[in-house]
Amino acid sequence: METWTPNRRNPVGGEVVTGDAYAPGQEPEIQIDTSVAHPARVWDYWLGGKDHYPADIEVGDQLEATIPEVVLWARADREFLGRVVRHVIGEGVRQFLDIGTGIPTRDNTHQVAQRLAPESRVVYVDNDPVVLAHARALLNSSSEGATDFIDANLHDPESILDGAARTLDFGKPVLVTLLGILEFSVTDEAYTIVNRVLEPFPSGSYLAIACPSNETNTAAMDEVARKWNDSGATPIIMRSAEGLKLFFEHLDLLEPGLVPLPQWRPDPGTLYADRGMDFYCAVGRKP
Repeated sequence: METWTPNRRNPVGGEVVTGDAYAPGQEPEIQIDTSVAHPARVWDYWLGGKDHYPADIEVGDQLEATIPEVVLWARADREFLGRVVRHVIGEGVRQFLDIGTGIPTRDNTHQVAQRLAPESRVVYVDNDPVVLAHARALLNSSSEGATDFIDANLHDPESILDGAARTLDFGKPVLVTLLGILEFSVTDEAYTIVNRVLEPFPSGSYLAIACPSNETNTAAMDEVARKWNDSGATPIIMRSAEGLKLFFEHLDLLEPGLVPLPQWRPDPGTLYADRGMDFYCAVGRKP
């Protein structure tokens, strides 16, 4: 077990809202169990970061031995996020709710959005202790926009919405992103949760998801899930393509529909655009 204290520093301009802010010198110590793999840290390992431990490396290597492309998932997911944010910026969206943020890295949602529209407002949501330790220090806003970080669980959508209301205008469209998180909601409650998160936002809002799927390589992907679950980490589930499409039941699915990560509207520089991948994504618009 390792103890972290959040590293707080003033943002470079902009408005950073912390609903559970602490007085200077009174930041809580965050307990991190380094003996069990954590999703954000394994992802960080695959991205070539530095915020992971031997347990994360062990599980990451085991999964890579089963499906060698898992390392590519993290990179393709980050590129997908950028393409989606740029698309909705072009459609006039200036608000973003990023649920399952992960450890901050390059081209985070606010960086992509505010590069094109500095007035963009972004709310990040995660409850991983490592993410919490980094988020307050790294998620900074442009002077025209705003960022917020909420320490909340996907399974508590009311807390997410209450926190988001401090920064987002629920009368204006928003992009909700759920990338690499819905596999950790292992029951059909996941559909209810997603619908609840989208409920207060108006027509013209968007939902983007990205999840591993056992649609194509069923046996291998089910083995990935088994190894992950056997590690003692937060359990996951593999959904089929039809299971993933259910998240868009009340939305208009954008072309090209549900596809492997690199195949959603690739740019000329998109990596791996010529290959399939057992990590699927889609974007829908609220009618």
